[in-house]
Amino acid sequence: MNAAAEIGVIGGSGLYALLEDAEEFDVSTPYGAPSDPITVAEVGGRRVAFLPRHGRDHRYPPHKIPYRANLWALRALGVRQILAPCAVGGLRPELGPGTFVVPDQLIDRTSGRVHTFYDAGAVHLSFADPYCPNGRAVLLRTEVEPVDGGTMVVVEGPRFSTRAESRWFASIGGTVVNMTGHPEAVLARELALCYSTIALVTDLDAGVAGDHGVTQEEVFRVFAANTARLRGVLMDAVTRLPTVRDCVCATALDGIKLPFDLP
Repeated sequence: MNAAAEIGVIGGSGLYALLEDAEEFDVSTPYGAPSDPITVAEVGGRRVAFLPRHGRDHRYPPHKIPYRANLWALRALGVRQILAPCAVGGLRPELGPGTFVVPDQLIDRTSGRVHTFYDAGAVHLSFADPYCPNGRAVLLRTEVEPVDGGTMVVVEGPRFSTRAESRWFASIGGTVVNMTGHPEAVLARELALCYSTIALVTDLDAGVAGDHGVTQEEVFRVFAANTARLRGVLMDAVTRLPTVRDCVCATALDGIKLPFDLP
């Protein structure tokens, strides 16, 4: 059994399986078990690991996902590049359900989540650009013609936003709103992993248009209707990710003394 992988995919709401003919591995970490056993298979000559963010039975709500265990487990398998699809609400009227967005910025509005591996020592990483430029470039060259750029506002959840909140998010430059993009992105950077996300808009957020309020049923329905498209994007993207990492993510820890050894 070969557990090694070079690329990881973290599946969001509605994407609980991805790979065919995959082997399954239980990976232990200093931070407990990841959300689910990790499946590994070869796709286009690349070894790919898949992990459902919420677990295959969606047992973990956004604020309870074992983010540190998930990222550590993927790195321990050899993963160095991660694609992280997710469901989002649109904060602009033109970003209706079914739109894909490849964000380039992030605003953290979560509270109480553990968002670092480094609880000792001076480990201060640059996070000015939270997503890997190489991964973003690959995701933008897909048949779904995603929107290039935008700011993802990450909220604590599990509730959806009030109308006032969603209007405020839009007023400060938010493009889409999500519940899982942080601390996932920063934890990836702390492990010197390339991390890129493609966001599927499942709804217009509460304060964007009319008197419509977001519902869980609507989010899951739109995501399910677009799962095949998203799976196609991911399977194509993993074969086109660079084999040599020459981005800022790869050198994020250079020159920094870490309080422990990385896997």
